[in-house]
Amino acid sequence: MNKILIWSVTAALAGFLFGFDTVVISGADKQLQLLWHSSDAFHGSVVMAMALWGTVVGAIFGGIPTNKMGRKKTLFWIGILYFLSAIGAAFANDPYVFAAFRFIGGLGVGASTIAAPAYVSEIAPADKRGRLVALYQFNIVLGILIAFISNYFLKDIGENAWRWMIGVQAIPSFIYILFILTIPESPRWLLSKNRDEEARKVLFKIDPSASLAAIMDDSRENGVTKHENIFMKKYRFPLMLAFLIAFFNQFSGINAFLYYAPRIFEEAGLGQNTALLSSIGIGITNLIFTLIGVALIDKLGRKLLMYIGSIGYIISLGLVSASFYYNWGGLSVPVFLFLFIASHAIGQGAVIWVFISEIFPNHIRASGQAFGSSVHWVLAAIIPSLIPMLFSEIGPEVVFLIFTLMMVLQLLFVIFMMPETKGISLEVLSENLTKKNTKKHEIKETSAAGIL
Repeated sequence: MNKILIWSVTAALAGFLFGFDTVVISGADKQLQLLWHSSDAFHGSVVMAMALWGTVVGAIFGGIPTNKMGRKKTLFWIGILYFLSAIGAAFANDPYVFAAFRFIGGLGVGASTIAAPAYVSEIAPADKRGRLVALYQFNIVLGILIAFISNYFLKDIGENAWRWMIGVQAIPSFIYILFILTIPESPRWLLSKNRDEEARKVLFKIDPSASLAAIMDDSRENGVTKHENIFMKKYRFPLMLAFLIAFFNQFSGINAFLYYAPRIFEEAGLGQNTALLSSIGIGITNLIFTLIGVALIDKLGRKLLMYIGSIGYIISLGLVSASFYYNWGGLSVPVFLFLFIASHAIGQGAVIWVFISEIFPNHIRASGQAFGSSVHWVLAAIIPSLIPMLFSEIGPEVVFLIFTLMMVLQLLFVIFMMPETKGISLEVLSENLTKKNTKKHEIKETSAAGIL
């Protein structure tokens, strides 16, 4: 189990770079707009959102290298993309070069949401899979917190502070590249490529007592050798699940908030320094409640965490909307947004990448994750790019009210559609969700008990 934990943590460090890359731009937000005299529309859709458009492309096409080259090689090249992005964006002298290098980093983010959860889910035992895959999310929020702290301490080092904010990411990127060289390839990917002997060696390292023949038979039986795609009728239900969980994740407003946290706090009447400090508070809250979510995901299950998160979303977002509408001022907006972040961290944050990595069969897992990640990142690119304009046109109170109503719909999705996947082998999940032979979407373990 120690080896599995080390390999899982190493792969999940892609999430640290994801979180850092996503949020580090928030500290440079207003500096860059003033430096390049950008309009709200250009600044939001090009300077700020170009990394997200890169993420969309990375998510759409990231399944290709993840399937062709393997999980490990894809993770290695993701580290290279992060490194190049950090160096290039830090030395950029105009918004177009800056946006181009941020786009490169976005490619890494998008691909990492496929390769890292797929890798960890494929090496993890069924009873520990949730918390091990959720290490990816933990690393995302750790990266977010470190980015907020880094921005705070680098903000006063001169007119080029933004260059240091962006460029410092090159250090963890380089360390990650070295670490990823130490992990083995995913055994289930090796099986999908008929490299049985290599898969057997890795599986033996993971668990010498596991029924390797049973895993191989289940993989073959569930279509590893067939040429299939995720848009076949038999995969309609898992495809719908991936679409909806990704759709609701972004219509909570989480990425819009993380990108513009200091701006939102300033809109609520806080000074610049207080806004940046409040952003660090967001990062700490996110980290604490993600740890709670990681600890509980294999005990309470994915569905209960989504119930808790959905109700917390509705309450917190409703209160944020009311705060802006009634001008409550003071610390009301930061407090309610801390509750929002806590709700996200323990619910969607902990569940999304775990859930999407579980619901597709081994041979199309990367393609299924690419689909779910693409939905997530298309919306993650569109919504934040519209925030500066929406705040100006309809006001933050209406924006947060829309997010609140969307979370009511998410709660209905959890109640009526979402299956529980806790503690069930990937092969059995594949069989049950593909056939949709469930009553009220309750999945029962029917075979392969005790295997990975």
